Amino acid sequence: MKLLVSALEPSSNEHLKILVKELPPEVELIGIFDESLGKPLYSPKEFSVMMFFDVLKKIFFFMKAQKQMLELAEQADKILFLDSSSFHIPLGKKIKKKFPHKEIIYYILPQVWAWKSWRAKEIEATFDRLGAILPFEVKYYKNKAQYVGHPLMDTIKHFRHSVYGDGIIFMPGSRKSEIKRIFPVFVELAQKFFPNKKKILVVPKIFSNANLKEIYGKGVENFEISFDAHKSLYMGEFAFICSGTATLEAALIGIPFVLGYKARNIEFQILKKMVKVKYIGLANIFFNALNGEEAGRGEKKLHPELLQDALNAESLFEAYCKMDKQEFFTQASRLREYLGHGSAKTIALWLEDDVY
Repeated sequence: MKLLVSALEPSSNEHLKILVKELPPEVELIGIFDESLGKPLYSPKEFSVMMFFDVLKKIFFFMKAQKQMLELAEQADKILFLDSSSFHIPLGKKIKKKFPHKEIIYYILPQVWAWKSWRAKEIEATFDRLGAILPFEVKYYKNKAQYVGHPLMDTIKHFRHSVYGDGIIFMPGSRKSEIKRIFPVFVELAQKFFPNKKKILVVPKIFSNANLKEIYGKGVENFEISFDAHKSLYMGEFAFICSGTATLEAALIGIPFVLGYKARNIEFQILKKMVKVKYIGLANIFFNALNGEEAGRGEKKLHPELLQDALNAESLFEAYCKMDKQEFFTQASRLREYLGHGSAKTIALWLEDDVY
């Protein structure tokens, strides 16, 4: 079986690695995915862009990649897309037009609950099966979406049983552009307010062979370096985290944390007008739904969020001091129960249907 895969995000590839373990060994991956899984057409690293202006710089590369993926689709028995809606919805339409009988599975769906809700109709018309990883997003679709579980429940092996830990964890993101904006704030925070505590900088595995001084800049030498996010979050006392999947990982593992994020101001203002949500942290968005509120637009929150000008060393430390860590721990346990189970086994069964 040849499976055309498109996984552009680091987090998507971590979930894909778990999924592959559930598939028969004779399944051959073609397309875009992490090099550790085979010989891809492109590495996900080549798609590492953030916000609108970064995307514009690589628009011709994206067009070329889509054309090549369309050609590869002819060889595929099935097709699997993960996340990255701006790339995958147009590509899915092209593949469906040229190869209408090839099944396309979309796993980790676009966030239609946050913005462009009209895309749900478009997605349902283009893709054959929709694997929802958020219980509340199924309601946005008529009949093709199914809650399959959440992939983090497959990848996280150890959940905390106590609020106590050792060391302050810093996670300033996985893209170089966001690291440059956020890490200097974390450096100031660490030096000014945590001089006598163990300070751990979690570095994405994609940078394991890179020059960290070039990526992170001044101050990186003052941190212990970890390439194992889950272990660090499990062992630590508290975490300061850039937005993204890492915030949900922290909540599920059970470590108290503050979300801190800063984008280019013009991009943030554009995004603010387009995306009508109160929170950007996945744990807060899920926490709304868990408490019967509209996801991302409710009043309840699990953790603080400090964005743009509010992101500074003083405000981060204040949030650390004010957080009720025991209450956080109790509510984080409820969030784990809400998601219930992992998703890899279900998606693997979908891929094997009518093939074996």
